[in-house]
Amino acid sequence: MVDLQTLLLRCAQAVSNDDRRSTSELLKQIKAASSPKGDAAQRLAHYFVEGLEARLAGTGSQLYQSLVARPTMVVDFLKAQHLFMSACCCKRVAYTFANKTIYDAAAGKSRLHIVDYGLNYGVQWPGLLRALAAREGGPPEVRITGIDLPQPGFHGDYNIHATGRRLSSCARMLGVPFKFRGIGAKRETIKLEDLDIDRGEVLIVISLCHFRNLMDEQDLGFAGPNPRDQVLGNIREMRPDMFIHGILNGSYGATYFPTRFREALFHYSAQFDLLDATVPRESNERMLLESDIFGRSILNVVACEGADRVERPEIYKQWQLRNHRAGLRQLPLVPEVVQLVLDKVKDNYHKNFVVDVDQRWLVHRWKGRVLYAWSTWVADDVASGS
Repeated sequence: MVDLQTLLLRCAQAVSNDDRRSTSELLKQIKAASSPKGDAAQRLAHYFVEGLEARLAGTGSQLYQSLVARPTMVVDFLKAQHLFMSACCCKRVAYTFANKTIYDAAAGKSRLHIVDYGLNYGVQWPGLLRALAAREGGPPEVRITGIDLPQPGFHGDYNIHATGRRLSSCARMLGVPFKFRGIGAKRETIKLEDLDIDRGEVLIVISLCHFRNLMDEQDLGFAGPNPRDQVLGNIREMRPDMFIHGILNGSYGATYFPTRFREALFHYSAQFDLLDATVPRESNERMLLESDIFGRSILNVVACEGADRVERPEIYKQWQLRNHRAGLRQLPLVPEVVQLVLDKVKDNYHKNFVVDVDQRWLVHRWKGRVLYAWSTWVADDVASGS
């Protein structure tokens, strides 16, 4: 049996050493044994080979930008999201944790403002709107400010505003007073004065796995705050009642290519393995998820450099240090919320999914590897219990 992981690691080292002969021979072996319709290892190898070939050809950035610009039908995206939620508990854990936390923060309050960094078609919010609609005493007024990167082209904000229309329609059907504002901009450029914050509202700021795309200290050609520290500083200035921070846990943000490749290979090996254990191989939605979500990210990690490399995750302990440094204070997890999440996972998902708590983070593991983590924060100068 071909050990694809070992071959891929050897190939990445050969690419790094500019050993064209070894690279060509290894790519030939890997391509012969890989397939986008095979088992987890074969599918994983298929997308990593695509990345290596694009890196060698110098076309990584061009290919990645064409994939980003390619329109994915919303219905197809939502089908893939539904599959991922059914197979992998990470999305359900994230939405359950965040929505319950927001629901509790809004208890007894008449107005709620959510600033959402990374709108992601708004798939999280109908569940919260339903819960608020059923609240004893009636729902609060809800305002969502959705911040997302505009897509290339003349109608770059179209998806953001289309999401707002869908959410407005959902809220209207549920009887929830609702306003939506979409902002198409780089996340680090959004300042306090851009958000029309009203201190009479409960203010929740949330990012679920989107800050990994911000530039960090690496590859910056200037001194001064990097975009990650900028956005965290801006959140501190907002003085939210709560900042909900979800992260994709990964160590493949390194500039040194062999290290980045190895860490990305281990991370995505777990992602493809969990899909193979929970979803039929012939599933069209699985193939869409693997190609349009995972495959596109792998291409960026493997084939892009400098500012074009936008997949830059950090592990949750690094984010913890970064958040503290930005003047944020971590809150203890609420036991009732943790138990609600555990109950969702316990009987509904594969036994190799484990959710537990570490250093005030709710962490999600597959076969022991931490894939995602979630936590809650306030500005450090906000009094406890306020």
